[in-house]
Amino acid sequence: MSANPDVAASEVGRGRALVVMPTYNEAANLPSIVPAVLAQDQRIDVLVVDDGSPDGTGALADSMAAENARVSVLHRQGKQGLGSAYLKGFSWGLERGYSYLLEMDSDHSHDPKYLPELLAAVESDYDLVIGSRYVSGVNVINWPMSRLLLSWFANRYARVVTGLPLSDATAGFKVFRREVLEAIDFEKVGSTGYAFQIEMDFRAWKKGFRVGEVPIVFVDREEGESKMSRTIVREAVWRVWALRFASIFGRL
Repeated sequence: MSANPDVAASEVGRGRALVVMPTYNEAANLPSIVPAVLAQDQRIDVLVVDDGSPDGTGALADSMAAENARVSVLHRQGKQGLGSAYLKGFSWGLERGYSYLLEMDSDHSHDPKYLPELLAAVESDYDLVIGSRYVSGVNVINWPMSRLLLSWFANRYARVVTGLPLSDATAGFKVFRREVLEAIDFEKVGSTGYAFQIEMDFRAWKKGFRVGEVPIVFVDREEGESKMSRTIVREAVWRVWALRFASIFGRL
């Protein structure tokens, strides 16, 4: 991202929002999702964190960044996990002074039209706002029933084990105030897959931050392949217990 050399890096993003987008083989989606995100609010910038996509996603992101100062790119070697990609992006954004940092998928399953509502909620009422698929019923399109049931029961399981007051703790569409992320020790965040979402919500809530949800409609990707796997599911199953016990023994 270009910056005025007379302004400290920590001041570049003051009052602005950074959408962090981890990517792996998203060349079919990136050219349409990034402009749609930027169109929602002039305060929004996009950071693509690409894990060495063999389909050329990283090079495509570089070309977009070269044409638009509101787009930046971080390149990583190989697939290193969703959680670490977000933490890398958060650190980048915090260093540049962004007031709000957002998580969002790059495959159009998260509709950019909800971004203004998420930002409005975090500016007025909450410190962490979740774009929730389940807070107002079940709002998921194009998922097979098996996937929907897995997601719904996973959220119920996480809520029962951790006590999180959220209907969609596994959601990956959310916005943090910078103060929330500054209060979390990234070195202690151990989740790599979708359990990362639960862990970040849990850590924020346990530190006393206000956590809320706004309803969204989730539409499954039309291009590319889902990153869900059995390994990701297994991690989520045991990770919620690890978080609960860490909280009980004061080790968060």
